[in-house]
Amino acid sequence: MMSENILDKINTPGDIKDLSVKELTILAGEIRNKIIDTCATNGGHLAPSLGTVDLTLALYSIFNPEQDKIIWDVGHQAYTHKILTGRKDRFSSLRTKGGITGFPKMSESNYDAFGVGHASTSISAAVGMAIERDMLKENHKVLAVIGDGAFTGGEAYEGLNYAGTMGKNIIVVLNDNEMSIDKNVGAMAEYLARIRIDPQYNKVKKDLQEFFQSIPYIGETLWKAGDSLKDGVYAALTPGSLFEFLGYTYVGPIDGHNIEFMQEVFAKAKDLEGPVLIHVRTTKGKGYDFAENEPDKFHGIGKFDRATGELIKKPGAAPSYTEIFSNAIIELAGMNPRISAITAAMPSGTGLKAFANVYPERFFDVGIAEEHAMTMAAGMAAAGGKPVVALYSTFAQRAYDQIVHDVCLQNLPVTICLDRGGLVGADGPTHHGVFDYSYLRHIPNLVVMAPKDENELRNMLYTAMEYNGPIAVRYPRGSATGVPVDPGFKQRKVRALFFWL
Repeated sequence: MMSENILDKINTPGDIKDLSVKELTILAGEIRNKIIDTCATNGGHLAPSLGTVDLTLALYSIFNPEQDKIIWDVGHQAYTHKILTGRKDRFSSLRTKGGITGFPKMSESNYDAFGVGHASTSISAAVGMAIERDMLKENHKVLAVIGDGAFTGGEAYEGLNYAGTMGKNIIVVLNDNEMSIDKNVGAMAEYLARIRIDPQYNKVKKDLQEFFQSIPYIGETLWKAGDSLKDGVYAALTPGSLFEFLGYTYVGPIDGHNIEFMQEVFAKAKDLEGPVLIHVRTTKGKGYDFAENEPDKFHGIGKFDRATGELIKKPGAAPSYTEIFSNAIIELAGMNPRISAITAAMPSGTGLKAFANVYPERFFDVGIAEEHAMTMAAGMAAAGGKPVVALYSTFAQRAYDQIVHDVCLQNLPVTICLDRGGLVGADGPTHHGVFDYSYLRHIPNLVVMAPKDENELRNMLYTAMEYNGPIAVRYPRGSATGVPVDPGFKQRKVRALFFWL
């Protein structure tokens, strides 16, 4: 007799091993309800975690998280992981004082193989774990689940390239929820996926290689010539030829909500030698119409009404510093056509989405690539532009070298706007913007400013637009002080305290 509430009986990943596909599908619905209810009450990263419920169930029904190392890149995909790994009864405490964190954290659970919060790190971490596994002659699996935009980050490609070179047994699961990679190619993709993971296919391929290479003098040349022809044809027919060229067995794209088919793919991928990349297509916000229709809004959201999808705001709350920045930069851009705005996959979080609507030709979202964003801004400034780079304080740490060498060494007029300066509460330690003073104030040529209220923020932004050098403005998350906003702007006198020798 099937349980009316399967989730009540699930305490560890091992508890789902014997569930049928029908039972797993029912369980997926129960988990989605739990995630929606918790996020409606506490806020959280709703849409990305809703999209990975089926993927997580398929993964954990085939792999063994008690032994295998499963690394969830940008951990806001990982709410189902938390629910399945002993934190179901505490999940309602998500992002609250004394509760569980919003991201995987090694000190919180042995199931959290690697702490995450910033994106694009999983493949590099997986390679490191695979190296140590092999040195210890262990045989567990190492997987990196990367997606939700993390595949736009440069470190992901550095790790991907090195993993292909090393040839270690690792599995990369690319969760493609329309924030990276192309659209699903349909039934042909599933057909090709089944062929690619079939052991007989790989055996025939290996036997052919050995046959050609056994021919004296010309065998290696024949194999390489045939391989080149095969690569050309394969590249024309399949979406994963880039990964094949990097040394991966590529599988996909496959439907990330078809649990049964994912189980088949994962079961066969376990036995493949060398690096494997499984391209899984998911729908961000799956199972909650409001999140599916507005995945950006529900990516990381505060408290909301489940029935209407509307945010719950404190009555009479002052506008946030993010809103003040957003309105001011639009106003300033109307005064100066050289002003442009850049962000790294955070148009909503930084307040630049409104700017993009007004000045789409002057807005640039470069994906999760803070280093590129900063050097691109330096190039724009060197050519006479007035670029504004809006990042979370903690994410700007990733562009430290570019701030020093590309912006400040050349004394270029780049304005760096650091949202979430200071403690951010619910988002936890990976998102606390507590280091910007220390890592910025010692850089020569850079002016660092922090406003005490709304008007100072507006005037600091105006001053930055008039100043011929680099300026960083940092401000906290949440509501501003509520003072009346003065019309117009006032320029302040500023100077950098240090200069290059």
